[in-house]
Amino acid sequence: MENNQEYLDILRKLNKEPESSQRNLSKNLGMSLGKLNYCLNALKKKGLIKIKNFKKNPKKLSYAYILTPKGISLKTKLTINFMKRKMKEYDELKKELKKNK
Repeated sequence: MENNQEYLDILRKLNKEPESSQRNLSKNLGMSLGKLNYCLNALKKKGLIKIKNFKKNPKKLSYAYILTPKGISLKTKLTINFMKRKMKEYDELKKELKKNK
């Protein structure tokens, strides 16, 4: 995957707020609407999310973004890798502080 951190952020946000609009998601994630749309389509193509139309009205379509079992598994894996990376950074900073004392 191109950017695991961005995909992790999107998967986590979708897990919490599956009915968020793309506009709200892009704002909350700090990315352009076009980039978010591209990422959502990539996640869909990889079988990590399903996009379901759950409400129609004349002005707008509303969608729900549901993580598939594969998407949940990847989110878990990316979260574990993220935590390992942060723990390693913490340990390195701790060692550095001990050296400087």
